[in-house]
Amino acid sequence: MTMHSEPTGHPDDPERNRIEREITIDAPVERVWAVLTEPEHVGSWFGQGAPTPVDLRPGGIMHLDHGQYGQFDTTIVTVEPPHRFSYRWASGYPGQVATEDNSTLVEFTLTPEGGGTRLRVTETGFASLVIPEERVPFASYESHSEGWTGKAKDIKQYAERLAA
Repeated sequence: MTMHSEPTGHPDDPERNRIEREITIDAPVERVWAVLTEPEHVGSWFGQGAPTPVDLRPGGIMHLDHGQYGQFDTTIVTVEPPHRFSYRWASGYPGQVATEDNSTLVEFTLTPEGGGTRLRVTETGFASLVIPEERVPFASYESHSEGWTGKAKDIKQYAERLAA
């Protein structure tokens, strides 16, 4: 296994350390919270359709099945229903539990807006992350930047389709 000897992000370029996406969802905050945290919903927008094991507490594990890209035991950091949820994701290390040393931090912030929700998702920590060479196509800043653009749309579509 070849390892990058240097982190893959660029500490001198803060733009390559933080990904941020915002999207307005035509669904109440409580429904979007459920989509982000409940096993049957997470498995639909970020999984293979089966319920995702979620131990919804700081220090708990949420298992993400990203199909061909791997299985990930994310470590939950923040649970403040229904406004803030975050977890560590070791996308460069499938099968390993996410720690501060091998992962990025994914944060969801939900804000009521009209009858809907403004969802902001950020992922930070790429600048200091060392990613195995064979995982770079799936775990780099570039792949996640593109990935969150699609996942934000998936969350929006899924939440809006759910019965009120």
